[in-house]
Amino acid sequence: MQGSKRPTINDIARESGFSKTAVSFAFNDPSRISEKTCRTILETAKRLGYIPDPMARNFSLRRHLSIGFLLPQVVQYSLQNPYTMQVIQGIGTVCENHGYTLTLIPPLHKSITEAVRNAAVDGLITMGMTVDMDIVSVMQTRLLPYVTIDGTPDELMPSVNIQDEQASYDMMQLVLASGHTDIVVAALSSDAFAKEGQPDSVPSKRMQGFRRALAEHNLQLSDDNILVAECTLEDGRRIGKQILQRKPLPSCVVAMSDIVAIGCMLACKEANIQVPSDMSVVGFDNIDEAACITPPLTTISQPSKEKGRLAAEALFRILNKEELASAHMQVPYTLIRRESLADRKN
Repeated sequence: MQGSKRPTINDIARESGFSKTAVSFAFNDPSRISEKTCRTILETAKRLGYIPDPMARNFSLRRHLSIGFLLPQVVQYSLQNPYTMQVIQGIGTVCENHGYTLTLIPPLHKSITEAVRNAAVDGLITMGMTVDMDIVSVMQTRLLPYVTIDGTPDELMPSVNIQDEQASYDMMQLVLASGHTDIVVAALSSDAFAKEGQPDSVPSKRMQGFRRALAEHNLQLSDDNILVAECTLEDGRRIGKQILQRKPLPSCVVAMSDIVAIGCMLACKEANIQVPSDMSVVGFDNIDEAACITPPLTTISQPSKEKGRLAAEALFRILNKEELASAHMQVPYTLIRRESLADRKN
């Protein structure tokens, strides 16, 4: 390339001796020209230092070649949650296999609806969405296909879920069977696009499971025993410090997130409170750190990467107009007991 002028398709056509249409096919649809022609054009482009404009290429294909992932919280919180990061890994692997990029979409000017309106993507994957939310109508207006993870199953919305209510019930039953009755719940805050008190949201489902198990033992959770945390280590530590100010200490902290549970355990360590002999702690997710913390964390194991993979594969089937085997995919969970939960002697 001579001077500072950026080479164009016209330059490649002139140098290679082929038409502009043939040059366009070489980059966007090589099957429409011979292998020899395509090779000559690409070699000419390389010699000239030509790099295709991705915007122009995407316009010609009528696709952005990118999948959007709606972050459930602002970036500050979403990317500090290992569960969300593992979901992103699952989605990203599928995008890579299809030659697509993955675009992370946080709320724009504090509005998730505005973010969806402006997203340059071919489809969306969300977390914790229900069919009556405002962003659904925006996606439908834009004709954007979408799949939700941890959302509310609906015939209009493909989803990937575990049985959150039942999993939480099982966890609370284990805590109660271990002799714990003085319990504090570290609950989750609502997702960025959830309505206040949404009954079908993940935090609500998990709370329903906890309450159902407690009711079977004639126990109830008071508002004082429910603390709300963001899914970050620091917020877990903050919640832990609040709990440690209580006299007497609760016998068990039941967290809706492993990273919050681990933050509570770190607060205990800093205050010389022994887990589980002084206070037990249990979590939810089975992130990698759950087995590495001391003591290892009792938790619900859910396949976060698999959730991301299944959601992405379903979205690509929609994009390619293939039939979905099932609009609603339910993946299994496992209750894992480790050393962070002790049997409490009556």
